[in-house]
Formats: sequence, C-alpha cells, structure tokens
Amino acid sequence: MLEPDPKVVRELLTRYATLRIAQAERPRPAVTRELTDVSYTLCVMLATTSVHEAVARADALLLAKGRATPEACPADADGKSGLSLAV
Repeated sequence: MLEPDPKVVRELLTRYATLRIAQAERPRPAVTRELTDVSYTLCVMLATTSVHEAVARADALLLAKGRATPEACPADADGKSGLSLAV
C-alpha cells in the first residue's frame, strides 16, 4: 500500500478541522458539501470507511513521521515542539 504524503495529510486534517468548526458555528450547504468532500478524501487516502478512523490513522502517520525526522520540527528546551497533531 502506498503511504500518503504527510504534508497533504496535514493539510487535509487542517481543512477538516476548520470545516467542522465552521459547520458547528453556522451550518451552511456549501460547508456541508466541502466537509463531505474532505471527509471522503481523508477516508480514501487512508484506506478507511470512517472519517473518525481516518483522522486517527492520519494522526498516527504524522506522529510516526515526526519521530522519524526530529530535526524537521525544532523542540523547546523541554524537548517538546508544542505542536499538537489532534484536530
């Protein structure tokens, strides 16, 4: 199985979270359509049938990639980057 590009996965997760917030604040048909599209894309990209499972797999993928390349994300003095993978 091909592994998705972490940069694309991160962008999709960000878009998914943004759309979920927008939908919660003010439901609109355009936002609903885009959220459905992004959810579908996440599911296809991560080979799942559930958006919740896709988000979990995306987080795991990004976490694993973050561990593989620690220099990609500078750490604070305590060794943490301060960036959250959760959406």
